[in-house]
Amino acid sequence: MGGIPTDAAGGKYVIDAKPTLPKGNTLNPKPVKFKSAEPMLGGQSLRIVWESGVEPCHTLDRVEVKETAKSVTVTLFEGQDQAQQNVACVEMAVTKQTTVELKDMLEGRKVVDGAK
Repeated sequence: MGGIPTDAAGGKYVIDAKPTLPKGNTLNPKPVKFKSAEPMLGGQSLRIVWESGVEPCHTLDRVEVKETAKSVTVTLFEGQDQAQQNVACVEMAVTKQTTVELKDMLEGRKVVDGAK
C-alpha cells in the first residue's frame, strides 16, 4: 500500500505536512477531523494528515485508536499548550501529520475518523 493519500471523497492531494507528536496535557482538548489516513509499513501503522492552526494554540494532545475486526477508528485531540497560555497565534492553516501504530495489521479494515 502507500502512494498519495486521498480524502474522504477520493480526491488526491500533495502532502507537505509538518510531522507532529502528541504532547499531552493540553487545555480543553477537542476532537479534530483528519483529511487522510495512509497505511504504512504494510498496514502495521497509519499516517494521519489533518489541517489545523498553529502551535501553541492548536497542539496535538493525543490520538485515540479503537480497533475492531471490521474497522479502525482514529480520533485526534488538540488543545492549547498549557505552558504557553498567554500568546497570540496567527490564524492560518497548517497541514500536520502523525503516525499511529496498530495492534493488528489493517488488512482491509475500514479507517474511521472518530471526530466526525
